[in-house]
Amino acid sequence: MSEHELHDTQPHSIEQTQPQSVRPTKENTQPRLQRVGWPRWFLAVLFILLIFAGALAGYGSGIGQRRAAQATLVAAQLQEQLELGIQKMNAGQYDLARQHFDFIVQHAPNFPGVMEAYTELLLRMQLSPTPTNTPTLQMTPTVDLRSAETIYENVRSALKARDWNAALDNLDSLRKNYPAYKTAEVDSLYYLALRMRGVSKIVLGPGQVCQDINLEGGIYDLTRAERFGTLDAVAQNLRTYARLYLIGASYWDQDWEKAQSFFAQVMAGYPSMMDASCMTATERWRYATIKRAEKFLASGDYCAAEEQFNLAFSVTSQKNEPHYPTATQVAIECDGGNGGNGPTATLVPTPTETPTPTP
Repeated sequence: MSEHELHDTQPHSIEQTQPQSVRPTKENTQPRLQRVGWPRWFLAVLFILLIFAGALAGYGSGIGQRRAAQATLVAAQLQEQLELGIQKMNAGQYDLARQHFDFIVQHAPNFPGVMEAYTELLLRMQLSPTPTNTPTLQMTPTVDLRSAETIYENVRSALKARDWNAALDNLDSLRKNYPAYKTAEVDSLYYLALRMRGVSKIVLGPGQVCQDINLEGGIYDLTRAERFGTLDAVAQNLRTYARLYLIGASYWDQDWEKAQSFFAQVMAGYPSMMDASCMTATERWRYATIKRAEKFLASGDYCAAEEQFNLAFSVTSQKNEPHYPTATQVAIECDGGNGGNGPTATLVPTPTETPTPTP
């Protein structure tokens, strides 16, 4: 047997036949653990953050839904009060109707329909035929009472026609020529006519245009009406907001921060209130907010400017569109790590709007 064949018949050594050991060792496992996946503490923190973010989003969504549901419920309740008030008014129960309308005005003075209903109620309360005893006048010479009755009926007819000026002209004539004639009734009609004319000068009525608005005149008429009776809630609110509007307008082009503050108050109660300039309180607030943003922009305070731009853009208006590019650049500057403490780029403000001047 050859030497080669004899070698083939011998048992081989284990070290010669077994492949290289792959048993794990400390040296070859440690690098693999470092290369696989993220650290466990990071995954745990990330998991907790995801849970927190989801809970926060769910909470915010729930709050929004709850507020929307609450607003819908309140609107339904106010609408119910308005309908009940109208029913009481049509039934001749004027005191009860007024309680329903007062409830609405206390919670939402700008609620649709309440002002018209209140106006109709006051007219009915004053013009409903009620038996009155006319005292016999002891005057020398005897006054022709038929003339006084005619003027009195003219006043009532003018009120029914909602011609407040004619009603007041006839009342002035009646009071001047017949000062003792139906004193209490004439005072009530004075209150009604002044109250109605004052409101019509503050709030646009049928057939009116914004140039017909006269806030100062409306405030004056309502103040005169107080001499003959206590103002109702609607008239009081209108007078208050008209005064705030005029104060805000007095700061126009002088102090944008104060103008913004006063028009924010008017916007909260009567957003559509305006003067003869035809600018609503909402539009004036938006414009004043834009001017404040531009002022912050000019001083290099980009974060404050961004805040004001965002506030202004909360009002839907096509007049905001020219300001979008500048607002975008301002937001970039604010988020650029400079904190708004100094210019990092040259910004060109959008050309300012030209509002209708206040007469």
